Amino acid sequence: MTTETQTRQVVRAYHEARFRGDIPAAAAQLARDFTFSSPLMTSTDPEGHLKDLPAFLEVVTGVDLLSELYGEAEATLVYDVYTATPVGAQRTAEHFRLDDGKITSIVLIFDGTPWQEIMP
Repeated sequence: MTTETQTRQVVRAYHEARFRGDIPAAAAQLARDFTFSSPLMTSTDPEGHLKDLPAFLEVVTGVDLLSELYGEAEATLVYDVYTATPVGAQRTAEHFRLDDGKITSIVLIFDGTPWQEIMP
């Protein structure tokens, strides 16, 4: 198996587990030394990153994967997330870095402005 194929398997396993709400399966793809950043939050460990996932998924009504790009130790997914909120559809890009078959960092890129208006 090539490194690029392994990268694809790990990233897709994480993406699919996260959007079906399978926190243990998503966490299994993350390294202990993990960082996450987005326009609305940051985290430095898998637990902190996934703790609010159930609440987020309560408003998600669908996800359409638009593009997947894979390299040896990085990947980028572009997708639309559909929500039952005033935000509606959110175009999102997600960049992953991997080491030794685990995701070490995720940078989530989207316009956070509509979310700031509805967050407590």
